[in-house]
Amino acid sequence: MSARLLKKVLKEQEAALQQEQQREEELYNGDESESPDSTAPFKNPFDLLDDENDNDAVVDADSDQEKDNSADDSSIGNIDGKHTSMLKATINKVSVSGIKTTKKKKKKKKIKEDLSASAENDERSSGLMLEDLSLGASSYGNEQIASHPAKVKSAKVYNDKIMAKHCKTSILQIDPKFLRPENELRRIFGSKVVNSFERSHHSGSSSSTYVGRRGSHNHRRTILVSPSEHWPRWDGSLSMELLETKDEVHYFRYVQSSSYGQAQRAFEAAKAIHDLNGIASILLHHPYHVDSLITLAEYFKFLGEHERSADATAKCLYALECAWHPMFSPLLGNFQLKYVHETNKPLFSALFTHMKNMDRRGCHRSALEVCKLLLSLDLDDPMGAMFCVDYYSLRAEEYSWLERFSEEYKGGNSLWLFPNLSFSLAVCRFYLERDEGLKDRKMDTGKAASSDLIKQALMLHPSVLKKLVVKVPLKDPAWTTILKHSFFGPEQTGSPSLDHLINIYVERSYILWRLPDLQKYLRDSALLVIETLKDKGNEARDWACVRKEAFSSVKNEYSHLLVSDFSDSMPTMPPDNLQDFMVDPRGGLQNREELPNLPDLSNRNVLSVLLESVLPWINYGREDGDDIQHNHPDQADEH
Repeated sequence: MSARLLKKVLKEQEAALQQEQQREEELYNGDESESPDSTAPFKNPFDLLDDENDNDAVVDADSDQEKDNSADDSSIGNIDGKHTSMLKATINKVSVSGIKTTKKKKKKKKIKEDLSASAENDERSSGLMLEDLSLGASSYGNEQIASHPAKVKSAKVYNDKIMAKHCKTSILQIDPKFLRPENELRRIFGSKVVNSFERSHHSGSSSSTYVGRRGSHNHRRTILVSPSEHWPRWDGSLSMELLETKDEVHYFRYVQSSSYGQAQRAFEAAKAIHDLNGIASILLHHPYHVDSLITLAEYFKFLGEHERSADATAKCLYALECAWHPMFSPLLGNFQLKYVHETNKPLFSALFTHMKNMDRRGCHRSALEVCKLLLSLDLDDPMGAMFCVDYYSLRAEEYSWLERFSEEYKGGNSLWLFPNLSFSLAVCRFYLERDEGLKDRKMDTGKAASSDLIKQALMLHPSVLKKLVVKVPLKDPAWTTILKHSFFGPEQTGSPSLDHLINIYVERSYILWRLPDLQKYLRDSALLVIETLKDKGNEARDWACVRKEAFSSVKNEYSHLLVSDFSDSMPTMPPDNLQDFMVDPRGGLQNREELPNLPDLSNRNVLSVLLESVLPWINYGREDGDDIQHNHPDQADEH
């Protein structure tokens, strides 16, 4: 009975739709001013039910509907797509309403009216929602604008100011998808290769991974690093406070809790006596003490264990990011975290180390994003990110961005005077000309040619050439003749600041000049400079005046930047020297007789063993390790 009733309803609906289509075609052919959609009246499907006066059909509708669902679906599939969803919703509402068999027709009409009113309310709500979404960034509906004009106006002004701030700092805008080195590795090698490596890496330590899951927990989502599974839960010992707001810029500072302050005092005491075991002991109770993690990363770096060093640095960044203020976001650019505050310094140190770790892994784009973050944290640039941003840009092949940076950052009027940017901009233009075929079309771009830029760099900083020849090294016989010229002979410029910056540039970027095409480019340009000096002897004196005026200080203004911090070479120390740092003046941790079932650790480093003992799947004789050893008795022997 139900199927027959629905079929009749559907047939009448199809007939009504055909009449509407015919009426629309007539109106369209008659060139009426109104649109067909607006002239076509909406017919409520419930009105079709009024034509059916058979009460028995209504009585049996509920009892037979479940039996005839398949017939209903097949009939619904024949309806025009424009009204399919509406009719399905109507049929469902009829079934949900639960019309009882003893109800009269008057009660049935009341239920239909209620359902129709509900459908109209839903349609009206959907229309308002779509209307709100179409308003864009303001996200205010027409009713909200009418009722709250003051709020809308203030929000618009605030958004305009934020957009203006974005325009000012857009050159340092950070793209979060490039901050993760995993994403860059997948772009370089492909997802299959990276996933295969990760699976093989995890399968090598399947037993430890199994035990680690026993105490696993969800870490916070962060943008700087991906937290590892074996890291402990963030303890909340650090936080960040808003100091002030000036010119739409928020100034922040890290704040330490009382427990963190105690750990900090213990760290200072251990640092004063060079007690690395004491620092490791701090990490046992405070696993996210950032200064101890930075020290531990440096220790592993000297030991040659770069993976552990990078892990300690990443853990430090994870702790620092978890402490961020809700208003602090590196993606907005309207913030400052001044280096003069002691509690802010670990973030700069960790980011600088993390940047070099990314470069060492071949993730140059990720390193560039971290470098941009360092530049935006403090406009005074305490870490010297300005003197390596060009290197990472060239390695990441972000040539257009580097040109924009030299023009927009801090006005861009004098950035080309720095030796690193002077030479890097020439290299940048060289590759852009090669890629875009603009070498002979200088007037089309409004940019100087690469030959003019490298000539300008050599005239402004001639001492760079000799240091590059030695550092790269450049073994072409032509370089011997070039360096014999008096203009390229001196190795010192007379300015301590400039000499220091030249040493930083050569140490940081010398590897770029190992490419054959750049070597030829530099050699031809140097020979061109020599020919120019023969014709125009005064040009050398003019550039010397420019150099002296730009770097006029008699003191080294960049002495706080160490040349070794910009080097790719990994410093190491003899094992005997490292062992001296390991000995605890108060007696050490080498009383092995007191530790039962301790494996042979005679060839292991004491600090490494102590740090490994923190991991839940390793037992070096701890009192709480009995249950772990019982579940996995062979793991102590593995380590």
